[in-house]
Amino acid sequence: MRKLIPTWGAGRNFDGEALAGMDLRYEAFCFADRYFYDADGYGTETGESWVSTLSGCSSGWRRLDRGDWHVCLPDGVDLPMQGWKVHVAATGADVVKVLETVRPYCVTARLPFKFLRSPRIYTNRNAKYADRSVSGKLITIYPPGDVELKRVLEDLSSALTDVSGPYIPGDLRYGDGPLYVRFGGFVERVITDSQGALIPALERPDGEIVAEPAGLPDWVEVPGFLKPHLHAQQPGDGARYQVMKVFQQTNAGGVYLANRRSDGRQFVLKEARPHTGLDPDGADAVTRLDREARTLIRLAGVPGVPELQGRIRAAGNEVLLLSPMPGVPISRWLARNYPLTQRDLTKSDRTRYVERVLALLGRVERILADVHRRGLVHGDLNDRNILVDDDDSVSLVDFELTFPAVDRRRPSGGTPGFSAPADRSGFEVDRYAFAVLRLWMFLPLTMVLDLEPDKLPDFVRQVRKKFDLPLGYLEEVLAELRPRAARSARRRTALDQPEINWQAVRKSIADGVLSSATPHREDRLFPGDIQQFATGGTGFGHGAAGVLHALDVSGFGRFPAYERWLVDAVRREPPTTAGFWDGAHGVIHVLDNFGYHDEADELIEKVEPQLSSITSHGLRNGLAGIGLNLLHLAANRQDAGHLWHAIEIGGRLTEMQEQSLLPARGRAGLMHGWSGPALLFLRLFERTRDRAWLDYADLAIRRDLLECARTPDGSLQVRDRQNTLPYLEVGSAGIAIAMEELLTAWPGASVATELPRLRRALLAEFVIQPGLMLGRAGLIGALAAGLRRDPDPLASRALDQHLEWLALHAVPYQGHVAFPGTHLFRLSMDVATGSAGVLLALASALDGVQLLPFLSDNTALAVFGLAGVSTGRSVRVGPGGRA
Repeated sequence: MRKLIPTWGAGRNFDGEALAGMDLRYEAFCFADRYFYDADGYGTETGESWVSTLSGCSSGWRRLDRGDWHVCLPDGVDLPMQGWKVHVAATGADVVKVLETVRPYCVTARLPFKFLRSPRIYTNRNAKYADRSVSGKLITIYPPGDVELKRVLEDLSSALTDVSGPYIPGDLRYGDGPLYVRFGGFVERVITDSQGALIPALERPDGEIVAEPAGLPDWVEVPGFLKPHLHAQQPGDGARYQVMKVFQQTNAGGVYLANRRSDGRQFVLKEARPHTGLDPDGADAVTRLDREARTLIRLAGVPGVPELQGRIRAAGNEVLLLSPMPGVPISRWLARNYPLTQRDLTKSDRTRYVERVLALLGRVERILADVHRRGLVHGDLNDRNILVDDDDSVSLVDFELTFPAVDRRRPSGGTPGFSAPADRSGFEVDRYAFAVLRLWMFLPLTMVLDLEPDKLPDFVRQVRKKFDLPLGYLEEVLAELRPRAARSARRRTALDQPEINWQAVRKSIADGVLSSATPHREDRLFPGDIQQFATGGTGFGHGAAGVLHALDVSGFGRFPAYERWLVDAVRREPPTTAGFWDGAHGVIHVLDNFGYHDEADELIEKVEPQLSSITSHGLRNGLAGIGLNLLHLAANRQDAGHLWHAIEIGGRLTEMQEQSLLPARGRAGLMHGWSGPALLFLRLFERTRDRAWLDYADLAIRRDLLECARTPDGSLQVRDRQNTLPYLEVGSAGIAIAMEELLTAWPGASVATELPRLRRALLAEFVIQPGLMLGRAGLIGALAAGLRRDPDPLASRALDQHLEWLALHAVPYQGHVAFPGTHLFRLSMDVATGSAGVLLALASALDGVQLLPFLSDNTALAVFGLAGVSTGRSVRVGPGGRA
């Protein structure tokens, strides 16, 4: 997630360091559903929709819903393609007044307008982790010219006196009320970016169509009546500070490291945007900032707690000036030091880790005790709010949710996985979170406990097996975390058996996926990653196409009703991008395989104009994935046109290679790196027998190897900022699996010497996520691919270990086996992050089927059926090689 420097005091943009890889958007999708990420925010709609309260806008008007908006267009009014539009903001208290004032005004004046459809949508768009670019907007008005624009602003500013609203980023505020203006498109006009995504566009005076900029286009003249408001929009006190680093930025505000220009003194600036960043209680960011300011005053002098240095206003936002605290979040410290991510560690290595962690925990406990002695509960102790410096000193930050211990009601919110149950109060809230931390430091899977508290004994047993901890340590953790309310007997799954029957496990996973289907919904069929709400619920990686593919190739059949849902969904709202993973070509692949050739052709025709604009090389949403699918269609249909198109895309990619267009650091691997194009080059060789394609494939993989680094355990992994990654999407597994494919065709390829080190990266015991793209299932698939080419006892034992650890990730759902997705907060059923991807990995290892489209199908060489390779499991191989 890109983090932008605020306009005040900024000299240039930076990419802020990710907080140990945490994408904060995921927390916003946890409120709607107990088990799945969902976009419904804080629950279902309870009040009357605002659409039903609109009157006087029927005869002579055209009305339609577009996403979150209800659009009202008067007949006979011609709008220009672009121009100045008016955004009207409102706080929750003023929403009804603003709607009852602005909508009748627009109807009477016959001005096109749109408004948010319901209170739920309004709340979602102003929540703490909502998209900043849409925050604050309640109504949009489209005046056809400058004369009408001036009249609208004057009339409504008089009618909306004493109305407050969130500041709308990037807009020009008119006066000090809730009106904002922006130059942008009136009629939807898009262009294709380098990734194949459709983005809003404007027309320059010379006729060129360009991407709509974040601010005012450089060719637009500001009307004279707006210039005083432009000059009045000053940065305020924030101009005295130069932002050097972005730690975090959300809809609520941001946290920045900044230098004071006058003397170079460094501060942490904590910014709060008024009337937005709402939490589940409806409190805005400034309310939480006020709470933190009061808290820090009470905690003045406590070692390890930031000092409050002052408070300023900047660009309409409230900002605290805090003393910088050294170190990195303890989550990042753990990523660098956790021993189970390395191979060949000795007992003394683990002992040193235990000693170091116990010392760190002791320091955290001392700071908490000091906070408690002041009568306060921190309220949000988690892996991001504890900082560890190079000398292992510790600080505690973020006191937004801190409250007096005597208060009977604690603030809402908190971090999934660390938040205490509702039956804890006062200091018990921190004691619970600290007990989670004590377990998390030795097994960072504790977020799963929110989904299944009964896994707590399993986690404790695993920690006891791997680490020699002081007597009573784990018993104390168990006592604090064990649910107080009486629970029914533990829900057991097919993975909770002494002898695992993998056929039963796989059937249970498939049944879990099917039981989660929601065919009554139009936005998605199977719950998955939050990405499905950005790219649609039909795609291969995160949508219905990929899940239906996984069920089919894994041997669990076809589901015509769900296939019809997919067909209807893409006709209703076709994918906006052409790429394979998130866009049209992944859906085309599945529809064509299922025999829906006409529907596939409709999509091919829709996205064909985009292909010439795409310059991204990857398999995920770039040319490699599109080319591979065209090659697949050519073979399936014996279609020379698709073949020549695939060859043309291969040629474009070779030109990119020759121009030395190196990939961005940290994106090497199967989906984003040059390993995807290598796979296309290899398949082109197999189709054309032109050995030049093999040379291009060898070079492409070598390009990915340039993005790798040797780790302390001797493995070769992809550099990712300060970490290294072994995964399929970004990491060693993706490069290794492409290299295995190449070496099958050309054992003498120059990259062959690096394969052992890439394979070594797949052997680590601990992987935090179970999924295919960035988790354990991808390592299982890559290990299985290697074992089919080169049986190896070490790799076989690692495969056993990965299969054993899957049980720790597994969560019962509807009596079946399911797996949590990204960050482990909620379950996922999709291919990229959830159960469908795990099912593919098991089918690849057990049956030799394709792990993913375009990889080899080795059904005759299932890993468990290879002579001399054993998983150490009780596995029966039945007809057709299926276990």
